[in-house]
Amino acid sequence: MNSKLKILPLILGVTALAFCLAATSCKGKTRGEANSEKGEAVSPDEQTMEQIKSAEKVFNALPTPLEVAQLIKEAGATFDATLLNPVENKSNYTTSKSMALNLGTFVCDLSFASMYDETSLLVNYMEAAEDMATGLGIIDAIDETTIERLEQNINNRDVIMEIVSETFLNSQAYLEDDEQHAVAATIIAGGFIEGLYISTHMVDIKNYRGNKLVATITDQKMSVDDMIRLLESYTDNTAIRELLGPIHELKTLFDKVERSTEPSTAQYNEQSGMTEITGAAKSEMKQETFLAIKDKVAEIRNTYVK
Repeated sequence: MNSKLKILPLILGVTALAFCLAATSCKGKTRGEANSEKGEAVSPDEQTMEQIKSAEKVFNALPTPLEVAQLIKEAGATFDATLLNPVENKSNYTTSKSMALNLGTFVCDLSFASMYDETSLLVNYMEAAEDMATGLGIIDAIDETTIERLEQNINNRDVIMEIVSETFLNSQAYLEDDEQHAVAATIIAGGFIEGLYISTHMVDIKNYRGNKLVATITDQKMSVDDMIRLLESYTDNTAIRELLGPIHELKTLFDKVERSTEPSTAQYNEQSGMTEITGAAKSEMKQETFLAIKDKVAEIRNTYVK
């Protein structure tokens, strides 16, 4: 059995390792426990459900590394291997924080290479991601049945994505047992920053106006807010606190993105027999704002990719 495939579900969907956040409560006292000390009766189950809904909202809004890579490719950008974190750097990552951030980074890099069919890079990045996951103690979240199914369907993207979805659920119990909630959030942050780093560096500034990739980056304004909400759930973790400051600075730059909504119009469609409503929200990022975001993302990334 090819041991390299043990990491494939993680590579294809790093958020699988963090999905359990949507079904477990935060560390420390729940609001129900805290309020009970004051004589207020709040059901712990009700509190847990509120946390589940909040976490689900975050994960549904954040793009996965695979989605980011696909968006970049669809925007017409060409592959540039120099933008990836060299796999030789993996020996530099020895702390939980650096391994988690760079697991997210390597996963995003591998997803990016995969979308461009850069098969010569896949094994090296798979090994780098596996090393990070092993160091974090999460490699065992992938069971043998999943590995066998992947071996049998390694070239079938539809089946692979189905397996990834199942892995989302399977990894839930593992992370709940091992209480690696903050680690999972850190992995997500690493992948998110890497996606922004690659995409901002692939924009041809000479063809900025009307650039589809710029539009994709602009759309991440809400994702930055979601990323912050996710991290703020784990401020008892030192690594998370260190991340929040720079990402708040990134949010300040994204807040400069102008968003407008065209007036809605209603028109009856005789063919469908329905009234259609048109009008959509539009976002616009000035070039100077884009360049500032590009620099800030690189600055954040360079603190741990070295």
